[in-house]
Amino acid sequence: MKSLAISNQSLVSLTPTALLKRNALPVIVALGLSLAAFAPSLAKAEEHIVPHITISGEGKISVAPDMAVITTQVVSPGDTAPEALSANSKAMKAVIDEIKSTGIEAKDIKTSGFSIYPRYDHSKRAQNKAPKIVGYDVRNGVTVNVRDLDKLGDLLSTVVESGANQIGGISFQVSDPESKMDEARKKAVENARKKAEIYAEAAGSRLGEVLQISENGSYTPAPRGLRMEAMAMAADSVPVEAGENTLQASVTIKWELLED
Repeated sequence: MKSLAISNQSLVSLTPTALLKRNALPVIVALGLSLAAFAPSLAKAEEHIVPHITISGEGKISVAPDMAVITTQVVSPGDTAPEALSANSKAMKAVIDEIKSTGIEAKDIKTSGFSIYPRYDHSKRAQNKAPKIVGYDVRNGVTVNVRDLDKLGDLLSTVVESGANQIGGISFQVSDPESKMDEARKKAVENARKKAEIYAEAAGSRLGEVLQISENGSYTPAPRGLRMEAMAMAADSVPVEAGENTLQASVTIKWELLED
């Protein structure tokens, strides 16, 4: 009878968890090697971080306006719309002719605000009746750029005497504000540098090269308006004062910080 021989060698079986761990080992080793290779790059990047300081500054200048803009109108009533329009056109032409006679160029005169409105009789509103049209008002105006402020007072008197019965207002402007902003920009840079030097000194450092500079925007004030109601006939010039406008610039600058 044949006997069955059993080997004395141990049998080893691997569970699914152990198999995963064994397969993952090369991946972990590879990842570790990748991080080790990347570490010098991280260290190198840290070495290139430059100590710096970022400060904003503002600069302002006061500028006397050299230009005025006025808006004047002629309001003409009439029983009918054509009647009111005819009267208004005649009066408006006289006003424009007088404005040009003072030396104002045609390019500085622009028609604005033309309208025709019916006038209603509301006296019978209490009787629940619709208001009745009793006439029309025609309004026509011009906007005038006055580039010589010495002429402004005389011009205001002229337009009223020639037939204008409403002046919407006067606004004083700087004709070329952008060219005058350079001084404000220089002041803004000086202001930023002064503050940066104070902070750097307090921190035991000093300013190095400028790393970045950007303009945060400039501020040019809106035209200052002077409201003028309907004016009476006057032989003398209308007194006006232009005052001053303020132009403002703002910058943000980044400096390198050096050891003191």
